[in-house]
Amino acid sequence: MSRDSQQSHETERPSKPLAIEAWLFLAGVFAFIPVAVIYGFVADWEPVGTTGLFLLAALSALAGGYLWITGRRIDMRPEDNPTADIDERAGEVGVFSPHSWWPLVLGIATTLGFLGLAIGWWMVGLGMFIGLVGLVGLLFEFYRGQHAH
Repeated sequence: MSRDSQQSHETERPSKPLAIEAWLFLAGVFAFIPVAVIYGFVADWEPVGTTGLFLLAALSALAGGYLWITGRRIDMRPEDNPTADIDERAGEVGVFSPHSWWPLVLGIATTLGFLGLAIGWWMVGLGMFIGLVGLVGLLFEFYRGQHAH
């Protein structure tokens, strides 16, 4: 293989970015429209279900179209290259506190909030108050104590 053909082979794009994601959503259009038509005939064009299925096809087309347009604008990602190594995508994911109790506080607040829908509205207010305290604690966790920046 000559050097020029080897160089062009290395720079060749194996596929377009987001192509798989776009086709997965666009395939939903071809799946949901026939289902909507069949449902319309079987259910005598019942308006809620038929409209919902057609809107589901439209939503799938919207997501697939967005991914297709975005895929034309961005560069190749490591997951688009079938010969890429796993460590090419590695990098910093985020900053997480090693021993935080604030997610537990937020979970308790959410539980109280949803439990308040069944028991009484006063408990929703209690859950919102505890949630606000937990959210402030979580957001300002790195400003005081052992993990302060």
